Amino acid sequence: MTDTSIPRADESLDEGTAPIEASDDADTDVETEEAGAEAGREKKAPADSDLFRQSEIAADYVEGLLDILDYDGDIDELVSGGRPVVEVVGGRLQSLVGQRGATLEALQELARLAVFRQTGSPSRLLLDIGGYRATRRKELAAVARNAVEKVKEYGEPVRLEPMSAFERKCVHDVVNAMAGVESESEGVEPNRRIVVRPVD
Repeated sequence: MTDTSIPRADESLDEGTAPIEASDDADTDVETEEAGAEAGREKKAPADSDLFRQSEIAADYVEGLLDILDYDGDIDELVSGGRPVVEVVGGRLQSLVGQRGATLEALQELARLAVFRQTGSPSRLLLDIGGYRATRRKELAAVARNAVEKVKEYGEPVRLEPMSAFERKCVHDVVNAMAGVESESEGVEPNRRIVVRPVD
């Protein structure tokens, strides 16, 4: 039987990876790119026009969902940081974000699947609703800086609470920009977490 499922952005194509990896991140697709390179395939970055087409497909899908749910929201599609992005803004959208962004992550996966069904290619689409991701990024930057301070003060590793791939990416970015510390992810979803440790 052929497996036609698409890999989630926060999963490696190689299910046999070790539970601890440096900077796992789905949002940079490091594992996916390495797996492709090992298989001898060269990955070519999609053109901006292709990425914008992905964001349009996803925006149409999200708009359909909003109509079904009778929610009002303005939808913007764009390309940012080399990936398609769909942003939904408006009032009364909090229930589409859910607790700690769980509903948002699920909607993002559905939108990615909609893109895959039309294009035949996996997408790194980023969906944001009500500015949740921007707000969460700021919160996670504070969490990361606090962890770094503790590591530098006590010289011991600090384990953070389990986070989504998006949240881990935010923390990795902050930690990796600071001297004397490093971060890596450990565990498996949904309990995958970041460990911040001093650099030897």
